[in-house]
Amino acid sequence: MSHFGKSRFTRRATIGALASAPAIIASAPRGLAQTAAPTVPLTPACTLTPAAVPGPFYFDPKLRRADITEGHPGAPLRLRFIVMDAANCTPVSGARIDVWHTRADGYYSGYPGQGDRRNVDTTGGTFMRGTQFVDARGEASFVSVYPGWYGGRTVHVHFKIFIDDKDMLTGQMYFPDALSQYIFANVGAYQRKAARNVFNGNDELALSDTTRGGFCDIREQADHYLATLVVGVSRTKVAVLDEAPTPPVQPRAIVPGVAPARQKNG
Repeated sequence: MSHFGKSRFTRRATIGALASAPAIIASAPRGLAQTAAPTVPLTPACTLTPAAVPGPFYFDPKLRRADITEGHPGAPLRLRFIVMDAANCTPVSGARIDVWHTRADGYYSGYPGQGDRRNVDTTGGTFMRGTQFVDARGEASFVSVYPGWYGGRTVHVHFKIFIDDKDMLTGQMYFPDALSQYIFANVGAYQRKAARNVFNGNDELALSDTTRGGFCDIREQADHYLATLVVGVSRTKVAVLDEAPTPPVQPRAIVPGVAPARQKNG
């Protein structure tokens, strides 16, 4: 059964959503990025990907696997990572990647306090989590679903990069807001009563990614979306945030002419 459930996408509608999105930052080199007519220069692979907070929901379930969905519904998504040495733009063969993100309804696995009312306990769950090791090209991928949203954050996927068993980088992958809104409005697994009010433009962590190194290159395939992120890492220096994260604040809606609230709650 398709992860789309009862909702159906039309190719024209999906392309329209992508076309109306803010400029999709293609973080892959030209040989990998195929987004038509990019409006900004492509980010070279020899740029360090900015560090981000791991948030409160990381743990290692010790599951080396490509499919991390565990059968949960959502818009099919393939997460493709290409890990490069920022010093010389060469692949980092054998690097380990851990990923974790919410399922369609905005729940993380493995923790209490999930959901809009923070009253759902997913302790013991491992959905949307997994580990892969990159190949000689520095590439690894995961079969997943498009991440949902939760209060206080824009749509994102967390990841960690380990080299020789050392945690070298914790980062976050971001997605185009227009595509997220389209999926949330048209795929049943994402629909709920609460209203999303934090986007790329008023999310502190997304705004702090000034190089746009965490914004994926995403495109529609025949039966899934493909999100590619080239991750630039150092083999010798652990990437850390420039400043300690501040406590989370109550999310606020975007109001024209009013500076948005900023938050860093994972």
